Amino acid sequence: MPDLFIVKRLNMKIGNYQLLPIETSRFALDGGAMFGVVPQVIWRKTNPPDEFNRISMVTRSLLIQGEGKNILVDTGNSNKIAKRFQDIYKIDFTSVNLISSLQKHNISPSDITDVILTHLHFDHAGGSTYNDNGIIKPTFPNAKYYVQKDHLKLALNPTERDRASFLHEDFVPLQEHGVMELVEGEFEIFPGIHLILVHGHTNSQQLVKVSDDKNTMLFAGDLIPMSAHVPLPFIMGYDLRPLVTLEEKKKILGPAYEEKWAIFFEHDPNTIAGTVTSNEKGFIFESPIQLDK
Repeated sequence: MPDLFIVKRLNMKIGNYQLLPIETSRFALDGGAMFGVVPQVIWRKTNPPDEFNRISMVTRSLLIQGEGKNILVDTGNSNKIAKRFQDIYKIDFTSVNLISSLQKHNISPSDITDVILTHLHFDHAGGSTYNDNGIIKPTFPNAKYYVQKDHLKLALNPTERDRASFLHEDFVPLQEHGVMELVEGEFEIFPGIHLILVHGHTNSQQLVKVSDDKNTMLFAGDLIPMSAHVPLPFIMGYDLRPLVTLEEKKKILGPAYEEKWAIFFEHDPNTIAGTVTSNEKGFIFESPIQLDK
């Protein structure tokens, strides 16, 4: 972690919930795709690429415990994915995986009561199912999986541009087993837990905001996947509507700065969460928050 940052500590007890980061895999994506129009000479300072121009990333879920529930936000990559696919994206489960990370907190798959999927791209929904001797089953047998209805429509009928991002074995079995719960719009899904919709990266991506009268944690999904994506122009080439993403970042980062929200970064290999500040150039990453575990 960079020495220039003052690391803040935050006891992630918000309201009646304990929040725990759950790392599920290491992987890598093309740096140019991750930073869009931003030149490599700029983004490589914080995210150096490998010989194939890929930058190091993680898939990091959020476990929300309280009110008699174990709620998981996103499920990361899946080891049922084809070997060729794993090689392209350098997907690695040797140091961390979804089940072992949950076990560190004495949580088994049957203990998860609810799964909120921000969207159904393979690196966010892959761990939702597993291959049991050729049969694809839900990873969390007692959980409801919450998916935005409009997003599911896209995932089932993607365009040629984003077809590779959706793997039907990650989410269609959830429908077949009757555990997918379709939701619509922004609302309080559980006490103190709100869904916020954004549409720039993909249709109806749902961010998750956990708050009480003192603290707020925003699971930023692919709106702000890493701390390096806090500045407004730093928008992924993967986004379907980059100008919509730009406006959505302004809308989110305004209150995040003013109210000192903790932003949870799903893909940052070094920084789990942090705060943002503002200067003459706009919003910038302020400092990391060390989550108490």
